[in-house]
Amino acid sequence: MPDEVLVEHAGGVTVVTINRPAARNAVNRAVTDGIAAALEEFEARKDLTVAILTGTGGTFCSGMDLKAFVAGEDVTHPERGFAGITLRPPHKPVIAAVEGYALAGGCEIALACDLIVAAEDARFGIPEVKRGLVAGAGGLIRLPRRVPHGVAMRLALTGETVTAAQAERYSLVTELTAPGKALDGARALAAAIAANAPLAVAATKRVLDGQADWTSAEAFDRQAEILRPVITSADAREGATAFAEKRPPVWRGE
Repeated sequence: MPDEVLVEHAGGVTVVTINRPAARNAVNRAVTDGIAAALEEFEARKDLTVAILTGTGGTFCSGMDLKAFVAGEDVTHPERGFAGITLRPPHKPVIAAVEGYALAGGCEIALACDLIVAAEDARFGIPEVKRGLVAGAGGLIRLPRRVPHGVAMRLALTGETVTAAQAERYSLVTELTAPGKALDGARALAAAIAANAPLAVAATKRVLDGQADWTSAEAFDRQAEILRPVITSADAREGATAFAEKRPPVWRGE
């Protein structure tokens, strides 16, 4: 794992931290590769249920490292895309813990996450048009799915930023915290998710993500395909048994 990305695992939760504070956590190739590797491990391990993605130094991520871009450095992963997440996010839930700026590619990283916990003084935006670029790492696709269409149009076409309070009002931000406490808030939310059965959590995310593309006629059949392995799992039996025995369940991810 490169020094540009820090990773820790505890209590069913993976925390992935972009560690380029001097560059406001701008994404270069090392960051992309580090996040991709961390998420590959996160997805592969049965003992990990939810991940948190954050940044050091009071900034989430300022976007693509423009110096690396001008130098011809490829900052996209061949399978997972920009920053190792925007093209193919994990099948397990990911929480963005945002302090300071989540701009351009940084905002697109946050949009690739399922939930966003932000400090009250954080700001979000996709200002690519101000640099002769386009928010092509998911910003133009995911933002209109998270906020009203007119809001997405304004942000994308003007390059303006919004405060965390505005982002919460638009339903982009899940939860607000005091400045400096976004990671604490994300850890608390992650702990609440990690207390649940891993297979059930992952399947629930798949249904929530996929159902927008399903017709009404096929929705329940498509859902059944995803839920069948969960219902017949050892964890499902453990959950029922633990409830009957009035004890906390012990999940195995099986």
